[in-house]
Amino acid sequence: MSDMPKKRILFLCTGNSCRSQMAEGFTNALRGEEYEASSAGVAPGRVDPRAVKVMAEAGVDISGQKSKALDPFIGQDWDWVVTLCDNANEACPFFPGPVTRVHRGFDDPPLLAQGAANEDEALAPYRRVRDEIKAMVEGLPQSLQD
Repeated sequence: MSDMPKKRILFLCTGNSCRSQMAEGFTNALRGEEYEASSAGVAPGRVDPRAVKVMAEAGVDISGQKSKALDPFIGQDWDWVVTLCDNANEACPFFPGPVTRVHRGFDDPPLLAQGAANEDEALAPYRRVRDEIKAMVEGLPQSLQD
């Protein structure tokens, strides 16, 4: 399998702070033999510390990942461009070349964590979405087909 070129996946979200970072981390950690993942945001901010925390609980260190703008990735060769939130899906620019664009929407953990009574309650949506994203990554490439 190692002589086959890796399939390249770009995960997009609004802020490139949580969901797309999780998807990038899981893909490179769990499926790095076959896939090379990057992530970017339409309006990048910073990597969410709670996302780093729940990914570490799952055995994947994303503490070194950075929130990245989308522009440098346009024009690169991608096998898939995957939007993980509705805003990124609507704002996603045209990617030239033979790329498959897929939308896989996941809930926004920071939004769901607002108003949580304590940190454990705030982490619950992060853990749920993390597990949903992990299942998508484990199901590659079928999980990206309609």
